[in-house]
Amino acid sequence: MTVSDLPETAINQPAERDYDAELERASELEFATKPRSTLRYAISRFKRNKIAMLGLVMVVALVVMAVFAPLITPSKPEEQLYFDRVSLPPNWEHPLGVDMLGRDYWSRIAYGSRISLMVGVVATLVSFLIGLPLGALAGMLGGVVDWIVMRITEVLGTIPSLLVAILILVLLGTGVQNMLIAIAITGWIGPARLIRGQVYSVREEDYVWAAKALGLRNWDIMWQNLIPNSFAPLLISLATGIPGAIMAEAGLSFLGIGIDPPTPSWGQMLSEGLPYLRSYWWLALWPAVMVALSMLGFNFVADGLRDALDPRAR
Repeated sequence: MTVSDLPETAINQPAERDYDAELERASELEFATKPRSTLRYAISRFKRNKIAMLGLVMVVALVVMAVFAPLITPSKPEEQLYFDRVSLPPNWEHPLGVDMLGRDYWSRIAYGSRISLMVGVVATLVSFLIGLPLGALAGMLGGVVDWIVMRITEVLGTIPSLLVAILILVLLGTGVQNMLIAIAITGWIGPARLIRGQVYSVREEDYVWAAKALGLRNWDIMWQNLIPNSFAPLLISLATGIPGAIMAEAGLSFLGIGIDPPTPSWGQMLSEGLPYLRSYWWLALWPAVMVALSMLGFNFVADGLRDALDPRAR
């Protein structure tokens, strides 16, 4: 059959189009090409990072252990209830063993996570509250303010932070509160330098000049525009600062100038168990393992955040 043999209506009538299918394909193409928000993209990249997710699981497990310590431990950490089982190695009834004073070691490890998390998080936040406005003002105002702040950070940066913390604890005494003060005072230099560099790099952007033209004060511009645009590096710095503060607390408690006994602290427990490492290995092993796992967890999360929030990865 040739074209001439077809009816005239069949030749002139256009082929039927599947408008529903075309509309569906167009919507799928639009969804695929539509740029995702920065937050959704960062979350998606973080979820695909297996190491970061492992670190997040470790951090969540640490938080759960600290919050629910009274419910998952057989006794309070300072209670000496097991005099007949002194220095008992790990067993079914005492998974982490018993220390030399008859205290359940699992209870002391679990309650010790509270001290480590509190010191790590609170000391890091206080450091940011000190360093954030100082660094932002130095980067925003420049001139004399920038010179003074940077000279202070350079002078303090030449002194080892551990020595400064030891000096502060010697002057103020031991305890959780003084520990927080010592770590916060020595930890604000990094955030100050970071935010100063971030603000200094974006203060000449068009939106900053537009805000100045509208009559906004430098303080308002700093908190409404400059600091929010530096959120990603600040979040990464915060995540890396927490394990540093945990390690500082463990080190100071290991030296005997941190948390006062009988309050459990991983560094203090490690110091107490180290002389008996050959005979009672669990007294030094478990606190060392907990410090290492907490450091790894927070560092894995920080690395995942760094990769997820990197604008060059988009």
